[in-house]
Amino acid sequence: MTHLSFDAEPFDVLAPKVPVTLGRVRVPEYGHYLEDFVPGTVFAHPRGVTLTRGQMLAYATTFMEANPLYLNEAYAMSMGYDSLPAAPHMVMNLALSLGVQNDSEKAIANLGYYDVRFLRPVYAGDTLTGKSRVVERRDRGPGKPGIITVETLAENQRDDVVIQYRRKIFVPRRGDAPIDPAARVIADLSFPFAARPTVHIPWPARRPPTANGLTSDTSFFEAFEVGDVIVHKNGRTITDEHVPWTYGVMNTHPLHYDRLYSTALDGPMSGEPIVYGGLVFAWLLGLASRDVTENAVWDLGYHDGYHTQPTFAGETIAAISRVLAVEPWRDRGAGVVRMQLIGVKGLRAEAALDRFGEDLFIAENDKKGLGKSKIPEKIFEIERAVLLRSGG
Repeated sequence: MTHLSFDAEPFDVLAPKVPVTLGRVRVPEYGHYLEDFVPGTVFAHPRGVTLTRGQMLAYATTFMEANPLYLNEAYAMSMGYDSLPAAPHMVMNLALSLGVQNDSEKAIANLGYYDVRFLRPVYAGDTLTGKSRVVERRDRGPGKPGIITVETLAENQRDDVVIQYRRKIFVPRRGDAPIDPAARVIADLSFPFAARPTVHIPWPARRPPTANGLTSDTSFFEAFEVGDVIVHKNGRTITDEHVPWTYGVMNTHPLHYDRLYSTALDGPMSGEPIVYGGLVFAWLLGLASRDVTENAVWDLGYHDGYHTQPTFAGETIAAISRVLAVEPWRDRGAGVVRMQLIGVKGLRAEAALDRFGEDLFIAENDKKGLGKSKIPEKIFEIERAVLLRSGG
């Protein structure tokens, strides 16, 4: 590596000597408008991030992860991992947030997550970079915001894809706003997004030697049956901690940390900064983890997920899971459990179930067609698939 050596010049005060030229003022803009999302365009996302062990552990504990796979290195290595892996929802939050500057910094709302696939572990020292491809642009008519669909993936420093997913975003039109070159980080790049991607994970012994006593017998694969509804008893009050964690996962949307920006908005989004939805999702997963994923070998992915109401600092959230499918996995002493995860705010999970019953598990977007009212206390819904080890 080449190094430079030189004598530093002394500083003098320049500001009084340089005239102010208001004709040269510029205000960089970031993010894209509807017109910028041309199907087939690939956006290379800026920065990238190198993960550290401390960052991974801080995330896992802040978001209440109970699976020792993300907390206990000896356990993780006994499960076949090289070292402590990053929690999958951390990887998803980083992949999504690295893409905000291109995909959604001007967005009105994130409309949904689809086909989230975790393809290989991420370890401390790995560097993640991201890119997105525009799949579809839905123009809803003159003067109206539109809906865009993007595919996003993140790669490590070896160009291995670690996660891929799709999401839909509600995006405003440009109108009379000027095009600013700073917002247009567009590249003609390869985009290895696969319709049926290959998953690469370690495979543990049926019962690793470090497992005894570290996890509960109530969360092995055999503990779940289709139809089970698991009420996760503890809630989580979100504080202003969400602000540093927003950029802690590299999200640059000012709606989540700029009160002047958020209060200047019109409609239901106006007011205090909104908690970044990826963090809400992570807390709900953490609240559920002790009951349903403490013995997870791998998160296979998430699908058809929606933030149905915004969440603000000071609110308390809670989670409920419902088992949708149970299937033994390839005679490997494990099985796949598919679950629905529901998030609520402002009341206990038990109280939400008592009050709303079956309606809690109906997709909010389907309720109008069914003649049902939406639930204001319901903040999130998604389906997930988890590979759980057996207890035998």
